[in-house]
Amino acid sequence: MMKKAMALHVVGFLVFLGFIHSQAAASVPKTYNYEIKIQNTDICTLKYVKEANFTRLCKSKRILTVNGEFLVPPFMLIEDKPSLLMHGVKQPRYPWSDGPEFITQCPIKPGGNFSQKIILSDEEGTLWWHAHSDWSRATVHGLIVIFPKIGRPYPFRKPDAEFPIILVNMKCKKRRQRYKTNVSLILIGVQMHAGEWFRQDVEAVLLDFMRTGGDPNSSDALTINGQPGDLYPCSTAETTKFIVEQGKTYMIRMVNAAMNLLMFWAIGDHEVTVVGTDGAYTKPLKSDYVTISPGQTIDLLFKANQPIGRYYIAAKPYNSQPQISFDNTTTTAIIEYKGYKKSSSHPVFPHLPKVNDTSASVNFTGSLRSLASRAHPIDVPMKITKNFLFTVSINTLPCPNNACLGPRGLRFAASVNNITFDSPSISILDAYHGRITGVYGDDFPSFPPLFFDFTAANLNRSLQTPLNATEVKVLEFNDTVELVFQGTNLVAGIDHPMHLHGHSFYVVGWGFGNFNRSKDPLGYNLVDPPLQQTIAVPKNGWTAIRFKADNPGVWLMHCHLERHISWGMEAVFITKNGSRPEEAMLPPPPDMPPCT
Repeated sequence: MMKKAMALHVVGFLVFLGFIHSQAAASVPKTYNYEIKIQNTDICTLKYVKEANFTRLCKSKRILTVNGEFLVPPFMLIEDKPSLLMHGVKQPRYPWSDGPEFITQCPIKPGGNFSQKIILSDEEGTLWWHAHSDWSRATVHGLIVIFPKIGRPYPFRKPDAEFPIILVNMKCKKRRQRYKTNVSLILIGVQMHAGEWFRQDVEAVLLDFMRTGGDPNSSDALTINGQPGDLYPCSTAETTKFIVEQGKTYMIRMVNAAMNLLMFWAIGDHEVTVVGTDGAYTKPLKSDYVTISPGQTIDLLFKANQPIGRYYIAAKPYNSQPQISFDNTTTTAIIEYKGYKKSSSHPVFPHLPKVNDTSASVNFTGSLRSLASRAHPIDVPMKITKNFLFTVSINTLPCPNNACLGPRGLRFAASVNNITFDSPSISILDAYHGRITGVYGDDFPSFPPLFFDFTAANLNRSLQTPLNATEVKVLEFNDTVELVFQGTNLVAGIDHPMHLHGHSFYVVGWGFGNFNRSKDPLGYNLVDPPLQQTIAVPKNGWTAIRFKADNPGVWLMHCHLERHISWGMEAVFITKNGSRPEEAMLPPPPDMPPCT
């Protein structure tokens, strides 16, 4: 069996200490135990990461788990800036804990030990952590819940309850009692293991499509809280169920942990109110459905104000590109009112948008607004020092004898500004800090190398071939950046959920077609744009974001569709130190994993 080191990335200020191996394809299954020690003076200790056997869709398989559980309980924190020790997280001035392999660290080798320090920043609400090596995040992920400071209320009426999850065997210190609340979790997961649930091993899926140059196999099921729901075979008995009381208001904290799908989500006959996304509060947004991108979190409220009965929670894919294959199924959970008497009637099913309803997707996402209150102010950059236009494209590369499974026998690729990222053999952060030459270049283009009608039909095939390179974009400390993501119709246009490490950003505008520099900024929302970490660039459209480069270090930017990042749709920012000591990147830890 192949063994490969794996790094973890925690979206939201936690770090792991230990070593982990990724799964690998094998004809004969074996069990490998991995230890992961989490040092956290106030919360809990997780004990191990290992492969475990799980059954879904009438079939058992081994998947990589934390504590032997497919779902890991959320880390619950109070927003009072504690320093924590765990593995693989971002932190102000401390990119050493961010986690992406060969970007900020080399993989932790078998038997190695690595301590990473994290300081909680100003995020408040729901974030998540996940593996950031190969496709291991399919099963290695979990939520992070950051409560308001003690004595500071939510900026909305406190819910009567939050949906609890089933806790694994954890030992928590007594301070946890001060939270006096359960934490909710709904994971919408296209979990690509023997169950997105892929029947095939997720690493085998990755290795196969990278070898053949084609598209990856689709998953066999979608899940809510790790269960496909009773629309799938052998799944009814284990369907996730929540018991609610009529008249009460509940909070749901949700992350789309899917590998390759945006999702529509709704509750039968119940309206929801969105109150937060990506660790920041929003103005209350009432809706009958939610659109959520891979990597995105959403906090929402719903009131149990319907007749006593049972109601489905349902989620299905949103896909704007009919040429690709995808898991076009629907996963369900059940909300059951207390006092419900069993009957033969089915739960009430929600109305979900059609699978290709682009209007429904962009209308929901485009309706999000920052809370922008006195207690939760915003700081949108107004004087821009750096303007960028980054095209995000699907591409093709030559294949020997045209034997690959991409278009016309070519190999699929993906790019930012026509550059397919070529992963180095040592981490960019190590090279930057150690002034090692020859690892990366600093000439990533601010604009596409060639301007054309990016969203036109039948584009010339000569435009499809990208450049393979390891280039970074260098920023001065405190640069104020406007970055416009421009989708293209090369090979096939599709939505791209773009994620930036080390920063949150304001989404100030979006539209369809080609971005018009003279006209489109006139429609920007500079009053209360949402503060996000992941944003879906619409198919053949554009999205404009703004952020301040006040976090010195090396930070990855990538599409959160796993097949796209596997094809090279990623780029790297290096933010230089400022002039004062408190504006400088902190030194590396003594046990940084070696690259040799």
